Amino acid sequence: MANTLKPAIRGMDTFHSPRHSAVVRITHWITAFSFFALVVSGAAILLAHPRLYWGETGSVETPSLIDLPLPFVLVGQSGWGRSLHFVSAWACVLTGFFYALSSLLTRHFSRDLLPVRGDLAWEPLSRAVLNHLHLKWPMEEEPPTYNVLQRLVYLAVIFILFPLIVATGLAMSPAITSVVPALVEVFGGYESARTVHFFLASSLVIFLVVHIAMVCVTGFASRMRAMITGYHTGRKVQT
Repeated sequence: MANTLKPAIRGMDTFHSPRHSAVVRITHWITAFSFFALVVSGAAILLAHPRLYWGETGSVETPSLIDLPLPFVLVGQSGWGRSLHFVSAWACVLTGFFYALSSLLTRHFSRDLLPVRGDLAWEPLSRAVLNHLHLKWPMEEEPPTYNVLQRLVYLAVIFILFPLIVATGLAMSPAITSVVPALVEVFGGYESARTVHFFLASSLVIFLVVHIAMVCVTGFASRMRAMITGYHTGRKVQT
């Protein structure tokens, strides 16, 4: 038994491959903590008035677009939620701006996230979708790379969902809309911006849940280590 195990052990080499730069890691964790605070404070604000409207105004006495199945449990007590939401939002925005600027200068977007033309063909796209549907994940010992589906999702989050949720958040600020009224007008009113903001936030929460699930099923320890140290560590068997 011992003789048969020794060659296998000798044939396994540990490798350390660069994975995430310091800027990516720092902005990732600041954004993660900021987003968690946004979710908690956003839930507190929503529990103060769990109804969505369309247009400029909306109140308990007016017809709602959507009645969320939540109780009015924080009526008159959401001041802390609004304060935390405001601070966390600006922390997230400034961090995201720094990340985007740094990624453009270091070509992080084009190198790690932008799909090449061949990846956008039907065959690689369908293969990536089928792999996810059949729960075929890369092994933990494999150096992690983003497939075309992951790249498209990350780009959509960074360049579509994130800017839209920031824009709708600013559209709900009287101080901002008094200077730039077109910002709220483009969404059809204050309450319309709030409704769009809710669905965008829900989409980001779903993305976060899927993201955490993917990290867990593809090797939580190695993925967390890479996001903390910047290096992916794995073992490969020599044959």
